[in-house]
Amino acid sequence: MTSDEAVTEQDTETTEQGGTVEATGPYDVDELPDADIERVDLGSLLIAPFSGRDLRVHYDEESGEVRGVQLVDEQGDVDLRAFAAPRGGDLWGEIRPQIAAEASRLGGNATEREGRFGTELLCEVPATLPDGGQVVQLRRIVGVNGPRWLLRATFTGAPAEDEAVAAVWDDALAQVAVRRGGHAMPVGEQLDLRLPDGAVRQEGGHG
Repeated sequence: MTSDEAVTEQDTETTEQGGTVEATGPYDVDELPDADIERVDLGSLLIAPFSGRDLRVHYDEESGEVRGVQLVDEQGDVDLRAFAAPRGGDLWGEIRPQIAAEASRLGGNATEREGRFGTELLCEVPATLPDGGQVVQLRRIVGVNGPRWLLRATFTGAPAEDEAVAAVWDDALAQVAVRRGGHAMPVGEQLDLRLPDGAVRQEGGHG
């Protein structure tokens, strides 16, 4: 079971007021530009506040471990996770067929297309609403290979369906930084996340 953490104070700050961010990220934490913006430090992920979007942290209620990070607004959301990867490898190329196979197993489908960050997946997957109704949910999944890490971003709602909206959300993804750490980890293991300083735990919510 998971719940949401809402990051306080910084979640509605902005790095820009719409338009395109000049960025070449996502970044490795050791390769951030010299003149840089302040990011929320979540351990393996450093997230730049972005206009009109709340930052939420998903944690396991039993263990207290942080499992994922989302940027959310009324149009949709993006789930961000980073994983250990081999140096110089293409983990994203290796796991795309696995994601597509899982979508098929669930009764959906997945197609590849080229996007801002390279090859991405569009997955249509059946989902159950809180009232028991059935819908088909479109997910746009982006993978970015970094130095010994993979950043995976899963977009739902308008950021997955509307190209104009997606472009702005991709700007937010381009400002993310990943901290891999120097310790050995199995390939594919999710990098550790932690709550940021000043976060307020909110029981309940969706997970």
